[in-house]
Amino acid sequence: MTIAFLNGEYLPLSEARISPMDRGFLFGDGIYEVIPTYAGQPVGLSGHLTRLANGLSAIEIENPFDNVQWKAIVLELAGKNADFIESKNIGVYFHVSRGTDAKRHHAYASNISPTVFAFAFEIPPPQPEAKGDVKGFKVALEEDKRWQRCHIKSTSLLGNVMHYQTGVKAGVDETILFNQQGLITEASSCNVFMVKNGIITTPPLNNELLPGITRQIAIEAFKRAQLPVEEEWFSKEALLEADEVWLTSSSKEVAPVIEVGGHIIGEGNAGDMWEKAIKAYHAYKFIA
Repeated sequence: MTIAFLNGEYLPLSEARISPMDRGFLFGDGIYEVIPTYAGQPVGLSGHLTRLANGLSAIEIENPFDNVQWKAIVLELAGKNADFIESKNIGVYFHVSRGTDAKRHHAYASNISPTVFAFAFEIPPPQPEAKGDVKGFKVALEEDKRWQRCHIKSTSLLGNVMHYQTGVKAGVDETILFNQQGLITEASSCNVFMVKNGIITTPPLNNELLPGITRQIAIEAFKRAQLPVEEEWFSKEALLEADEVWLTSSSKEVAPVIEVGGHIIGEGNAGDMWEKAIKAYHAYKFIA
């Protein structure tokens, strides 16, 4: 059984217990992060911790640890779970809720301490660098029906779960979302990139999409590799006519999409630009 962290204590995951009066359970009142590590090396740690701090501040939860303490927990969990996860490809999940109150009340009290929970789990290996070796994703396409604060990495993920389930029911890997104006925002658990005529494009950040840390690392990696990349809105029609489509997330890195809503993208396999992009990402991901 893997080792978890709960309110300052390391213990077997099976022994971790949280009160049913915890506001994270009752209201989804909390913030989370997922940090990938490979052989004990975290990816994008600074960005993840900054986003965690920003999310906690946005919903008025005091950050229980500083960055040095958070980093220590990440490394400790990766180390303690290395014997349980043979591949050493370990994701660390952080969950900070507002804490346990004496009563269920929508308004939150100021005198309760946050609940801090973290656990480790196996993530897929790094993406291969040859386009012939990578598995292309197939995704659904659906109008975004979530709330209007998607830039906050809230634990209230029912909207995302329902969109992701659409893909599961369709027998595909993900669901890409578009807003009421028909513009692509993100996927249910990933950011979205497309390539057209040699230009990489991803939607700009606003309240409709999460500021993905892998997205951030990828953009900087592409710029360093002198791959043309822009943050611009594009329509669902433009997505379907793209030469290449990619998803980015902590566990998927930069993943090629070969089919959207039953429509084949490009030639139906990973493209030449993806091969350049994943090499650039791998070269930079531990530097970020």
